[in-house]
Amino acid sequence: MADNDIFTRIDDLVDEEHRLRSGEAHDPERLRHLEEQLDQCWDLLRQRRAKREFGQPESGAEVRSTSTVEGYQG
Repeated sequence: MADNDIFTRIDDLVDEEHRLRSGEAHDPERLRHLEEQLDQCWDLLRQRRAKREFGQPESGAEVRSTSTVEGYQG
């Protein structure tokens, strides 16, 4: 998956999140799932950038589990 594909996925997730937050059909479970998917996408982009920076193949980057990504401290 190329960076542009990941950004497209992020845009789609953000659009859906905005629709859910602005509508009357508020679904907290779906919002939580969207937030987790967004975190996974951003993590994947960070992995790919780090691999490029250190001369490693981007193909080694992979989507990490939500428990891993959500466990990061900011």
